[in-house]
Amino acid sequence: MAKVKPFRGVRPPKQMVEEVVSRPYDVLNSEEARAEAAGNEKSLYRIIKPEIDFEPGTDEHDPKVYEKAVENFKMFQEKGWLVQDDQEKYYIYAQTMDGRTQYGFVVAAWVDDYMEGRIKKHELTRRDKEEDRMKHVRVNNANVEPVFFAFPDNEELEKIIREVTADDPEYDFVAPDGFGHTLWLIEDPEMIAKITSEFEKIPNLYIADGHHRSAAAALVGAEKAKNNPNHKGDEEYNYFLAVAFPASHLKIIDYNRVVRDLNGLTEEEFLNRLRENFEVKDMGEEIYHPASLHNFSLYMGGRWYSLTAKPGTYNDQDPIGVLDVTVSSDLILRDILGIHDLRSDKRIDFVGGIRGLEELKRRVDSGEMKMALALYPVTMDQLINIADTGNIMPPKTTWFEPKLRSGLVIHKLD
Repeated sequence: MAKVKPFRGVRPPKQMVEEVVSRPYDVLNSEEARAEAAGNEKSLYRIIKPEIDFEPGTDEHDPKVYEKAVENFKMFQEKGWLVQDDQEKYYIYAQTMDGRTQYGFVVAAWVDDYMEGRIKKHELTRRDKEEDRMKHVRVNNANVEPVFFAFPDNEELEKIIREVTADDPEYDFVAPDGFGHTLWLIEDPEMIAKITSEFEKIPNLYIADGHHRSAAAALVGAEKAKNNPNHKGDEEYNYFLAVAFPASHLKIIDYNRVVRDLNGLTEEEFLNRLRENFEVKDMGEEIYHPASLHNFSLYMGGRWYSLTAKPGTYNDQDPIGVLDVTVSSDLILRDILGIHDLRSDKRIDFVGGIRGLEELKRRVDSGEMKMALALYPVTMDQLINIADTGNIMPPKTTWFEPKLRSGLVIHKLD
């Protein structure tokens, strides 16, 4: 059963929220963060990407960079740019994109639920990336950025969302990327108790986005428990910061592929090889979007093609075999183009669907890439099925948008 609790969030005063909050640390590089934070001393990038306070080119893993994060986090609190709530609360966080709004609960999730597999994952993590975020959590003694969870729909929690969001929010703004962000505080003790008890009825939480952050937060909590001779189990470090959304609120966006060359084949030879496993249709020069599962969109040589996988080339009974990312990785990237490792092969790159298929066309037309492949997006049901069966999704399968804004609420570990 999922164990969550309210906590005393650390967050910006209402009038400063837009200056403080930022995109997550892992969706932009140091130079982009430097540009976004230019002229803004209150930007959270000074805590989550503190290398921007040093000369360009400074290694973000340098010990002095982590020290700077601590110094800045402390300064933000001393200057009143981040203030801790005086009582434990839950929060509701809404994100709006393209006229669609999703509502999540900001909670402190239990470390043991992660360690014992009740918080389920669908991706592999890299130890170096975990270690970087673990250092960040350790030195700041806080989860500065939340992880993004999904949970099976629960009618009582939906009622609470409706009730709370009928009132005025604490924060309500549109970020520079055009996405809306709104936050409500939940202070009523009865409602807080109800949220805690409803989450206890939910068997599992699912990591939607932020596998490295989840691993880092949970591992630091477990480490603190082990190193505390007086550990009781109710300390704040036994919990980490998450925003948990009902699964039906979330929409996974496509995650597409661009490839530099055709592995020595001409365009005609490549299309002929594709015809062995796909029905191939020339769709002309107009952008073509994949129409359904097992239908792909190929862009090459100024033209769009519809590729429909033939029966027998996928396995709808297998949680991994049903995925179009598996079909395309095996039958196109591996068997025809000789790309075996999506994580390390330099001939392939990945484009989040938020950029649109125009971006695929642009990268091929520029000559940088030879062909682009657009995939039909994975569903939340598929993601949950994969996590429930203990499977791991292939790399670069899911793209969630909008990303959680960092700095709306921070969780201290003491």
